[in-house]
Amino acid sequence: MTSSPVELVVCDRAIQPLAQQKEVLMNTNPSKQMERPDQETSPLEEVKRQLSSWNGVSLHQHRFGGVEFRLGGRELGHLHAKFADLPFPRPIRDEIVASGRAKPHHVLPDSGWVTVPMRTASEAENVIGLFRLNYERTVTSAQCR
Repeated sequence: MTSSPVELVVCDRAIQPLAQQKEVLMNTNPSKQMERPDQETSPLEEVKRQLSSWNGVSLHQHRFGGVEFRLGGRELGHLHAKFADLPFPRPIRDEIVASGRAKPHHVLPDSGWVTVPMRTASEAENVIGLFRLNYERTVTSAQCR
């Protein structure tokens, strides 16, 4: 059985299948878009710094520890010391996991949540790219209301 690309419909418009959203999903490298003031910044601090600079994103204490990022009332995901947890619709989550960019959530593996390691600069860039995907999905959804 072969799987077909996931097609999302937002505001009665089809959104490109996830595999075709290369700018957002596969080639996003936000750290190249912003100057790094300190090359010795930890992956956790770099992710926090970048995400907190996005328009409308707020930081909160997460109920299970770590830092949570929200856009409006929606959680984009949260950070622990060495990994991030992000929620996605199940079809998107399945493609992200299949691509190797994340693993099923460490506590809720059958949900839409993913867990992403964040120990190195390249892993932090991957985390930022996945947060950007959630950010763009949330902004698009809000524009449809």
